[in-house]
Amino acid sequence: MRIVSLLPSATEIVYALGLGADLVGVTHECDFPEAARALPVLTASALPAAGSSAEIDRHVRRSLHAGSSLYSLDAELLERLAPDLILTQELCAVCAVSYDIVARAAKRLRGDPRIVSLEPSSLDDVYATVETVAALAGVPERGATVVADLRARAARLAARAAGPRPRALVLEWTDPPMSGGHWTPGLVEIAGGEPILCDPGANSRVLVWESIAAADPDVVLVAPCGFGLAQARAAVAELAANPHWTGLRALREGRAYAIDGNAYVNRPGPRLVETAEIFADALAAAAPDGARWARIAA
Repeated sequence: MRIVSLLPSATEIVYALGLGADLVGVTHECDFPEAARALPVLTASALPAAGSSAEIDRHVRRSLHAGSSLYSLDAELLERLAPDLILTQELCAVCAVSYDIVARAAKRLRGDPRIVSLEPSSLDDVYATVETVAALAGVPERGATVVADLRARAARLAARAAGPRPRALVLEWTDPPMSGGHWTPGLVEIAGGEPILCDPGANSRVLVWESIAAADPDVVLVAPCGFGLAQARAAVAELAANPHWTGLRALREGRAYAIDGNAYVNRPGPRLVETAEIFADALAAAAPDGARWARIAA
């Protein structure tokens, strides 16, 4: 089978299932595992390469308001790759190339490739997605094995969560502030925290700083969508003049952390369980490892 993945999370699922040899094309954001970087790249981003969080947000909103896509798809390369299975999504216009663009490009293809939209909104949905991809590729037993391992890790983590649950705010964006939605609140719960100012299983919510200050979270986890750890720390630095941010008790007490959201929090794939493990360490005030997450200085 020839598989094209138009989602970094789907690429990770394909490799977790041992199907890397079947993968013939990926996106410009597919960077894990390392082998994915060597595959033909089918997409490009129209987002600015640099800019503040506020500038990026304005660019995204203008593009969506104008009906423009934030990503382009190389339809000619897709045709040459001749996939049997195309993995894509309809969940978020900001996260990946749109389903409509993919569907139009697929009409040019010879044969009858299957286009599958993956739409996980919770960790359980991610498990189901892994099993779906495994079934489509004809290896359902591999899906069952991968999911069983992920469930066991999550169960061990949840069993460790005893005693008081710190109230945790996960920020998926900083300007404007947005709380993590979909699977993120569930990961906080598995990690032993109480997620606040969020909507489990639904889109991330735009917040106001006054509400954040009033909620007074015990722990703040900053994991901007699409940002690695260095970018997350830069986004936090932009908040230095914001009194609502600098006045947070979590920041003063050293319980605010920047996280590599791009690799972990924002990708609904197998590494979400690792994300829950990162959350658990942060909630327990463990020493950050410096590669995936870091303490934010007051």
